[in-house]
Amino acid sequence: MVGIKVIGFCGNTQRPSKTRALVESVSSHLQLHYGIEVEIFDLAGLRLDAFQPGSLTGDAKKLVTAIEGADGLVVGSPVYKGSYSGLFKHVFDLVHPGALINRPVLLTASGGGARHCLVLEHQLRPLLGFFEACTVPTAIYASENDFTDGLPSNPLILQRVAAAASQFASLINRQRLEAAE
Repeated sequence: MVGIKVIGFCGNTQRPSKTRALVESVSSHLQLHYGIEVEIFDLAGLRLDAFQPGSLTGDAKKLVTAIEGADGLVVGSPVYKGSYSGLFKHVFDLVHPGALINRPVLLTASGGGARHCLVLEHQLRPLLGFFEACTVPTAIYASENDFTDGLPSNPLILQRVAAAASQFASLINRQRLEAAE
């Protein structure tokens, strides 16, 4: 979709990554069905040594600037000790508190087992709520058993990808129409 800037941000620190594969699956669905392109960033290979937004340089500055300037976000985090990782959270600590107000956000997470699925509702949704972002109702959690050859393959997960992408695209389209008025 021309003029719309959607950023995918994955909290993975290595590749291949199931978290990135999940964000890529959502991004592919958005492109194929809604014409929404997503530029994806992750933490793999990123040197994030700044503790204040003003001291950001290089790829870290590019990432935070992209998140702050996005019309919408697709975020994904691996589950680490029942939550998102510290480095994932640190990126959001560097984002200006008012930068994401009313921005559509689609939440994803991946982990070792089904019991970690609550990270979406108890960790990620409140984090984006702090920024007053507009998270879509359907979030996507996938565990080890939901992947085949590193790609999401469980039909229930793929249904959630389709539902969440539809909700996200509706919010993006509404945002685009309001901006045009």
